[in-house]
Amino acid sequence: MKLNDIDLPKSLIVGVAAAIVAPVLLPVVGAVVRPVLKTAIKGGILLYNKGRELVAEAVESVEDLTAEAKAEMESKPAAPQTT
Repeated sequence: MKLNDIDLPKSLIVGVAAAIVAPVLLPVVGAVVRPVLKTAIKGGILLYNKGRELVAEAVESVEDLTAEAKAEMESKPAAPQTT
């Protein structure tokens, strides 16, 4: 596309129309988009918190298993080694 190919009057009309409509349209769009974004952020926070809980439970389970395994190792005498 060359500069000569651009329809200047049409482009100016579109630009002026956008400049006139934008101040009216943006607050309306913002009023609609804001609650949607807020809901998405709340959902993200809830997912993050749930993920933290799941990881904490998994870590606790692994720590419990490790403690049990160590306790079993300490309570059982080592098997005699034969050479």
